[in-house]
Amino acid sequence: MRAETAESDISLLPSSEILRVFFFFFFGYSHHRLVFFLSSYSSSHAAQSHNPEGHGKKKMNDSLANTSIKCVRDISVTSVVFPGLYSILFILALLLNSMAAWIFFSIPSKSTFMVFLKNVVVADLLMTLTIPLRVLSDADVGGGPLRAFHCRYSAVLFYITMYISIILLGLISLDRYLKIVRPFGKGALQRVWVGQALSVTVWVVMLSLALPNVILSDQPPKYSSGRIKCTSMKSQAGLNWHEGFNYFCQVIFWGTLALMVFCYTFISKKVYESYKASKSSSGAATRKTKAKVFVVVAVFFICFAPFHFARVPYTLTQTRNAITQCRAKNGLFIAKETTLWLSATNVCLDPLIYVFLCSVFRKRLTATLRRKPLHHGDSPTATSTQLDMSQMPNKVVKNDPAK
Repeated sequence: MRAETAESDISLLPSSEILRVFFFFFFGYSHHRLVFFLSSYSSSHAAQSHNPEGHGKKKMNDSLANTSIKCVRDISVTSVVFPGLYSILFILALLLNSMAAWIFFSIPSKSTFMVFLKNVVVADLLMTLTIPLRVLSDADVGGGPLRAFHCRYSAVLFYITMYISIILLGLISLDRYLKIVRPFGKGALQRVWVGQALSVTVWVVMLSLALPNVILSDQPPKYSSGRIKCTSMKSQAGLNWHEGFNYFCQVIFWGTLALMVFCYTFISKKVYESYKASKSSSGAATRKTKAKVFVVVAVFFICFAPFHFARVPYTLTQTRNAITQCRAKNGLFIAKETTLWLSATNVCLDPLIYVFLCSVFRKRLTATLRRKPLHHGDSPTATSTQLDMSQMPNKVVKNDPAK
């Protein structure tokens, strides 16, 4: 008789309670407990139908209780693991980029390629110098004042130098495309002064767009989980600018990635055609060139793509409170911090790109490590791919970027 009552009462259940019934059933709750649950729900439903005002008050109290629960950010991982990871990254990046700067600034800027590479080194060095403040801030060593300084200044510089580096890597890929795929003549984009003007424009525009993030972070900081939350320092205008600037940065990254794939695909095709025209049977050389192109694009994608997948939903939790579930918020926070560290590793991997793309950098690095002088016949502007092409038979038109 009770089983029949239970079966008839299932039709009264809303979808959320039906899920609970299936939960009881699949996770081993006894038949008697299930019948008791349905009978209890039937009684409460009948009582609520006779007293709708009491039911409305209960729902109001439940909603107030839910809104009063504050989501506390879980910083147990970010305050312990990431300071150590960033510390290792800082030491490696400082060593590698200091050596890269020392080598590059001993090479004259006789091509746009060299101009762009030098600017990438400067951006990477500035980004590297912001890492210690991030370590201290995440480890909560300097307290509130240091955290506030990091949120307002060094974090902004960290992000903006990352995107300056991304834009410059895109310009480098375009420069390689023009030099290798379209080698005849020297267009406006291949003139040194144009490269310098483009680099200055990138720095000025990006720093100008980042400036409102500093100016509009003028609110008294609020603490969450015993730590200042960076977005609490922003006014409403600051939050709106922060969100809009993040969308702009998405366009920068995905646009640059598309440009790099386009340029390096045609560079690979051109090199392959050059080997084929020279009747060269060196398959190893062709594979070597393809590997160089693959490494450049792969490093760029692996470093930056995960962060840009995670950044938009995380930003919406900051500016619009688009996600209300606390577990989802904490999950996005961990995902953002993890992928941000992965993006920061690019300051260590850019020197690898210099080795693959710039032959004179590779030769000077080797000479420095072996303490041997650089041969005077080496072109200070030639890329690795161009030198590979120049070593083909004379049937192939050589492209000397120094001319």
